[in-house]
Amino acid sequence: MSNLSSGVAHRPSPNQKERMLKRARTAAMLAAGTSTVLAVALAGCSQPAESDAAAEHEISSLSIATGTTSGVYYPVGGAMAEIISDHVDGVTATAEATGGSLENLRLLESGDSEVAIAQGDVVYQAVNGEGAFDAPIDLRVLMVLYPNVYHGVSLQSIDESLGLDCFADIEGTRFSVGAPGSGNEVATDLVFDALGMSFDDVDVQRYAYAETAEALRADQIDAGSWVVGEGHGSLRELEATAPIHLIPMCPDEVDAVTEQYPFYTPHTIAGGTYASVPDDVDTIALWNVLVVDADFPDDLAYELVEAMYGQVAMIDQVYEPGAPYFVPDSFANSPVPLHPGAVRYIEEQGLAVPDHLQP
Repeated sequence: MSNLSSGVAHRPSPNQKERMLKRARTAAMLAAGTSTVLAVALAGCSQPAESDAAAEHEISSLSIATGTTSGVYYPVGGAMAEIISDHVDGVTATAEATGGSLENLRLLESGDSEVAIAQGDVVYQAVNGEGAFDAPIDLRVLMVLYPNVYHGVSLQSIDESLGLDCFADIEGTRFSVGAPGSGNEVATDLVFDALGMSFDDVDVQRYAYAETAEALRADQIDAGSWVVGEGHGSLRELEATAPIHLIPMCPDEVDAVTEQYPFYTPHTIAGGTYASVPDDVDTIALWNVLVVDADFPDDLAYELVEAMYGQVAMIDQVYEPGAPYFVPDSFANSPVPLHPGAVRYIEEQGLAVPDHLQP
């Protein structure tokens, strides 16, 4: 299990809270020892809806696991926390800075966070007990957010000498695959695997985005991966100091990745998205999702989704490129089943949820 980010206090999970409530009710019945109290207690136990409501009201604070402070997850999570605190009665939320997707799902698993933002590929692996996950984690999706786009990044000056025309051309280069345990590293590992490559084929470095940019400037690496929304701030900052080169995935490479891992989709970065890249660049994309444990209370999940879509303009403000995707219709891109609370909200919008995304 990965290290948990500092400052994230441990809280009981919803399951733990329900068990605590049940133990308290049982102790009260035994202490009272009268048939009247026993009858009342038994009547209460026969009404699971009321028990669920009681457990739900115990959740007065939520920790949202996001990402590094330099990425998009953190401000998006901050906007979500503000919406929840202001528009969901009796609940406050806090955005926690973390190492990214993999750590976020570990935080959910341990109960140290109740809500998390993560890449769809990492969520898929967690639910299926694949990759870094030795056993499945029972997760459900609350919202599908926006696509992360796979950027293979070098500098134009480096490309002029190495000729990085297709992704496989990075073989033998000094390449940053992303910070250890990050969604970036997971995605890069899957891309390598689909293309018949491994990290042994490059001089592998594991830097976060800002460090990768600095290493490119200092000629310490030749290229690196960014799995981010288009127009990511660290890439704009990089090209402000040196023109960048985006390494294309050639058609056969796109086909290989998307056929082996269907949670990836073909994507084109339009020319002009970055000032120093005038031509279209073909690559792949995957979707970011907001997830909770499968046992997260249904009514509270519904309230969170309703509040966030109702105040979605606040999320648009912190990540404008995601605005076209922050809509209920995006649920169709979920890599795993939705939470019942999300299904309820989506169906109220007149949208049909297919069987494979039902809880």
